[in-house]
Amino acid sequence: MSKRAYFGTDGIRGQANRFPMTAEVALRVGMAAGKLFMSKDDRRHLVVIGKDTRLSGYMIEPALVAGFASVGMDVRLLGPMPTPGVAMMTRSLRADLGVMISASHNAYIDNGIKLFGPDGYKLSDEREVEIEALMDQGLADGLAGPTALGRVARVDDSQARYVEIAKATFPRRLSLAGLRVVIDCAHGAAYKVAPVVLYELGAEVVKVGVEPNGSNINEECGSTHPEAMARAVKEYRADIGIALDGDADRLVICDEKGQVVDGDQIMALIAADWAGRGKLRGGGVVATVMSNLGLERFLAQRELTLERTAVGDRAVMVRMREGDFNLGGEQSGHIILSDFSTTGDGLLAALQVLTVLRQSDQPMSALARQFEPVPQKLENVRFLGGKPLENAEVMASIAEAEHRLNGSGRLLVRASGTEPLIRIMAEGDDEKLVAQVVREIAGAVKKAAA
Repeated sequence: MSKRAYFGTDGIRGQANRFPMTAEVALRVGMAAGKLFMSKDDRRHLVVIGKDTRLSGYMIEPALVAGFASVGMDVRLLGPMPTPGVAMMTRSLRADLGVMISASHNAYIDNGIKLFGPDGYKLSDEREVEIEALMDQGLADGLAGPTALGRVARVDDSQARYVEIAKATFPRRLSLAGLRVVIDCAHGAAYKVAPVVLYELGAEVVKVGVEPNGSNINEECGSTHPEAMARAVKEYRADIGIALDGDADRLVICDEKGQVVDGDQIMALIAADWAGRGKLRGGGVVATVMSNLGLERFLAQRELTLERTAVGDRAVMVRMREGDFNLGGEQSGHIILSDFSTTGDGLLAALQVLTVLRQSDQPMSALARQFEPVPQKLENVRFLGGKPLENAEVMASIAEAEHRLNGSGRLLVRASGTEPLIRIMAEGDDEKLVAQVVREIAGAVKKAAA
């Protein structure tokens, strides 16, 4: 496959108003994707566009709209909407394409463009390559005539639709009445819908991160900064805390004591519950190479498998579809429940956790930690340029670490697909050895990147 100039592991992402996250690139994306997804029949073609709360969304959205409308595609604007909500609305409105403008958990200075096909699934690498090829061709070809331009309108009830879809995933026989729930929306895309869903299901809701101003998304809040959620849980004596990220496709939770757990524990909790009720398909769970060895052992004890994929929720979803799994996700908190959604959905995953809590006579602290994690060390090293992983000293330090961990742990060293970072992860039963090999590799990378 040819090298991609715009798309990374999760759509196009970068610093706002710097290549590739410029208005010009967004315009080209709209024109190219519009051409690619407009079939040759005479019907009207439709794209839906959602966004999070970043200031730069007001620059990217109109550029995309102009691109799609210029090739004759109608546009429906959803406004602030979780990424999974955009995927749902793409299918619900029978659109040809869905677009989410977000950089997920990144700081507000970044932004991104994620594309969904008419089935609500993220586009394949092959489709993204086709779009890139069109973006770099003469875009004057295929423009719509003056009478055939796309029409643009807002969908006023999009958030209400998502609220009802989310509520329908919670068992009707249950209620959240009597539960005090902290929800941290990271000043992001779910700041309106998530508290409403929890309230309408009966919970007493304590809201955090629901006052976006364009520049505070993910700032000291949300799933990347769960301390805010944990503080609120202890302050308000809540039963559980839920923290979403900027586009609400991932979450972390904490118990009533403020103890935080990650996506691996959430997957373990849901898997055990679903397996016990005969609801789990595929014979196990799909997760990435980053998931803790403890999760694998937990599932094996229940005669369930853990199938590992490359990093990224799209890779997880592909394997889930291939093997008919209905539960998968990432340690970072992307949880995919394919019975309900085509991509990670933090709120829907939280509702499954709340289902277990509601049916149990135990507090969240007795449920949240399903297994004892194997000691795992993760370090991110930022680099300015070049290819540190091709450096001879770095390669030698990785080989030495793999030799020392052989049989007692795992090592993963990779470049981030969304940021200029080298991610180094090691895990094993010997905590000191794990910390040492990560420290040595990080040192070699820093030296190579200097």
